[in-house]
Amino acid sequence: MDRTVYFPDSWICQYYCINTFFRCLRLVTLVTEFVYAVHSARISVGPTTTAQRASINNESEMAGFVAVHTGAGNCIDETKYQRVIKEACLRATEILRNGGSAVDACEAAIVRLENCGYTNAGFGSNLCLDGSVQCDAAIMDGSTLNFGACTNVSRVKNPIQLARRICDAQASPQLLERIPPMILAGTGAERYADEVGCSMVDPSVLISSKAKFQFNHYKSKYDMVMNCRSGKEASEEPVPGPVPEPGAEVELAAALDTVGAVCVDGAGNTAAGCSSGGILLKVPGRVGQAATYGAGCWATDTDKLAVATCTTGNGEYLMKTLLAREICNGAFSNDCAVTSLHRTFKQKFLDSPLLPRQQDLYAGALTLLYYPGQSSGEVMWSHTTQSFCVGYMGTSQRAPKFVHSPLPTYSVPGRSCVVNGQNFHLRI
Repeated sequence: MDRTVYFPDSWICQYYCINTFFRCLRLVTLVTEFVYAVHSARISVGPTTTAQRASINNESEMAGFVAVHTGAGNCIDETKYQRVIKEACLRATEILRNGGSAVDACEAAIVRLENCGYTNAGFGSNLCLDGSVQCDAAIMDGSTLNFGACTNVSRVKNPIQLARRICDAQASPQLLERIPPMILAGTGAERYADEVGCSMVDPSVLISSKAKFQFNHYKSKYDMVMNCRSGKEASEEPVPGPVPEPGAEVELAAALDTVGAVCVDGAGNTAAGCSSGGILLKVPGRVGQAATYGAGCWATDTDKLAVATCTTGNGEYLMKTLLAREICNGAFSNDCAVTSLHRTFKQKFLDSPLLPRQQDLYAGALTLLYYPGQSSGEVMWSHTTQSFCVGYMGTSQRAPKFVHSPLPTYSVPGRSCVVNGQNFHLRI
């Protein structure tokens, strides 16, 4: 018996139409899911587009490493620097994680050091012989080799920000083919700072109680010696303002707490910067190493090696020897960073014919070396002083590392050098 069931032609047509509709709907769903997966995973079909490459590069640049210092000295209480060093590292690495450049991070770290009041930079800078405050700062971009510096500024809250503006302007064309300035000084620098939007303050705002204590103590000694030399008795009038308590005094040779920072970002670009109030009781108008090209900081990037360094110490001696640039040049000519730094300090500074033999020569340097092909590098600290406070942090680290580096007991301050360091790796 035939059990075949026959359907009308109209029903068959409706069946095929409905079936085709659901097949098309399923196909559209599959295509949509595939496009979403491609977008989410950033995988490319065929050649990678420019937009995708830019996105991938931005992700890789969210890495970096920063190191800072608060100066090399001979009687440093490291406890007062530990907190601000860590805060500066945290601020810089936050900028790097968010895609900021090495110059951005370097500037931000030094701004934090300038604002703390403990260091000889920005707020808390050493005072001149006449009791005024005059600050120096510089920054260098290793990728462009642009350099910017300011000197003898008294109304700029953060001198490193002015130095950054001057550095950035090196790449900007000037009207009538003028060459952009590399270093600005005094009232001209302050006028320029106001024009480019730097925070301006009254000079008294930059004078801390610590700076007043030290100035009053050493100015009274200076006046006593000058009066004795001139055949006059020391003035019996009390020196205005407070004086430091016993044990809180510092020697002039120990007040070398200039600040600096070195940094590398995920793209392999480096930057170096420094800021200083100069030596205590300096002659007004004096220019220090922090504003001198090749002396206070230096940064150079190549395909095989990128180097950035910043110095601290006896400014005039650092300027005579151009120690920052010599350190970077030495790193390119030697495969071992420790050997290179020790040799540079010995040959180019301690034994330099440009410096007096009878004087103790105080200097310190914080140096960063980065090898782009390996995504790794070294941060090195070297000094001829009794101690050196530094800190460093990478974007992959949870907390910054603080180091109080002492000179070995068998070494003589101002006559010998110590070099230490730490390796790091960027997760790119």
